[in-house]
Amino acid sequence: MIKVVVSGAAGRMGKETVASVVSDSALELVGVFDPGLAGQSVEIDGKTFTYAGELASLLDEVKADVVVDFTRPDAVAQNVKTILSHGVHSVVGTTGVSEEEFKSIHSSYAKDGANLFVAPNFTTGAVLMMVFSKMAAKYFPDAEVIEFHHNNKKDAPSGTAVRTAKLIEENRDPSFETSPGKETEIEGYEGARGAISNAVSIHSVRSNGFVASQEVIFGSKGQTLTLRHDSIDRASYMLGVLLAIKAVGDIDGVVIGLENLMDI
Repeated sequence: MIKVVVSGAAGRMGKETVASVVSDSALELVGVFDPGLAGQSVEIDGKTFTYAGELASLLDEVKADVVVDFTRPDAVAQNVKTILSHGVHSVVGTTGVSEEEFKSIHSSYAKDGANLFVAPNFTTGAVLMMVFSKMAAKYFPDAEVIEFHHNNKKDAPSGTAVRTAKLIEENRDPSFETSPGKETEIEGYEGARGAISNAVSIHSVRSNGFVASQEVIFGSKGQTLTLRHDSIDRASYMLGVLLAIKAVGDIDGVVIGLENLMDI
């Protein structure tokens, strides 16, 4: 039985994670952390839990194997430091922190063999979209990423978009000419070409009505290829979250990307 704490338990993703953990017979929910509701009680699967306001104190109190973090970009780094320094494995779905920073945090804070798994996106379909994008990058010189999220998302561009651009760059033929970039923006309309990441333009749409969607548009002479993934419900993330919770104890140090846990 894997003992799990959910960090950010009262948020949208946190609530989905809590529900998924308690419905899985291989997992046991042992604590919930959410400073916004600190001290308040909640009944989960017939048991009463109190939202903790301090993560360190909660981990001192309960014997957790894994902490799943769905919080905020300005909080996740400190949360991961706390988790790893307690010798507890960390599964992170919060975006807004670079891969390099996560690796540095693990190197400096991990104790007793604590591992760190980070996924910009836990949806299996989105991961496949990123893998397919990396494959396509070898054959298409032009690539644009357009990502769509709800108004409450705290970071732009999304972690999925940033990682997609990184994967495209890794497999892009260095002989390809780059697409027109910021040098083509006219005065007064700076930003029209989006954020440029390694010759890939990223455009972020924020609007009510979206959960999470992304298009990757590739172009070459005489053809285009469009890859699109849509999450229409946050339940779509849970297969990947549960997979990561069960796998994090067996990885080696730091692993970034759900594709590393999938048989692809």
